[in-house]
Amino acid sequence: MPHPLRPAILTLLVFSPAAEAAAPRVVADIGPVQSIVARVMQGVGQPGLILPPGASPHGYALRPSEARQLQEADVVVWIGPALTPWLADPISRLAPDATLVTLENAAGVGTLPVRAGGPFEPHTHDEHGHDERGHDESGQDDTGAIDGHLWLDPDNAVAAARATAAVLAGADPGNAGAYAANAEAFAAETAAQSARIAARLAHLQDRPFIVFHDGFQYFERRFGLPAAGSVALHDGDAPGTARIAAIRDQTRTAGVVCAFAEPEFEPALLGTITEGTAVRTAELDGLGAALPPGPALYPALLDGIVDSLTACLAR
Repeated sequence: MPHPLRPAILTLLVFSPAAEAAAPRVVADIGPVQSIVARVMQGVGQPGLILPPGASPHGYALRPSEARQLQEADVVVWIGPALTPWLADPISRLAPDATLVTLENAAGVGTLPVRAGGPFEPHTHDEHGHDERGHDESGQDDTGAIDGHLWLDPDNAVAAARATAAVLAGADPGNAGAYAANAEAFAAETAAQSARIAARLAHLQDRPFIVFHDGFQYFERRFGLPAAGSVALHDGDAPGTARIAAIRDQTRTAGVVCAFAEPEFEPALLGTITEGTAVRTAELDGLGAALPPGPALYPALLDGIVDSLTACLAR
């Protein structure tokens, strides 16, 4: 004789949350993007991360575990070829059926052109006498290339969260409300944090500094705190001797107070620039190399940049 409670038990199993379809398998390219996506997915699922903490996005060879994440992904969220051109081929080969969210093209994301010579324009020549600048008279790269470090403008992070939420809602309609609510909560949190950052940096406008590579343009413009120069260019390529000499000279004439290294780049060149000067050194981390992946990384990343700037510049 059938158990009288069996139909009710079956009904509960069919309609219980455990029986609902699993959240989409999502993977992001770098820590800050994974953090934004994790905030959007909070309470629903956890996105994977392709580049491990501390790896430079400008050049990397995927490990088997990272390639497997791409193969298994339903949705891939990345900055785009402006930051990681080497990643385009693995995505097309390993995740041809995944939905691709390319943030450099996402609605609401504002992009800036690459500054070919970094924040300042040392007029240098290579050993054959050719002009090394490769930019037009405005100082921008004459190829029209996009600066891929767009997550360092909090407004872009908010746009990225909303774009991701919209894509996830299409892939997972049952959790569309959660994705949208999380994205708007992130927007409110980020707006409040941006206001605090602006207040903290407001008194440092007249304290010149240089960065190791030209990766902070979005942050500089968002908060009105432009760097006086960069040792390497936006992609972190090692500068030539002529550029190093020119930057060393301009560091002195510009009254630079601080020089900032970065975790993913060799700091020795920065020492060459600052040797024999009163310029202080510190570290700026634009990727969150020392932070655990997850929704807390992005706000902690911004606060860490501000902490480093204020500690070095305010002395």
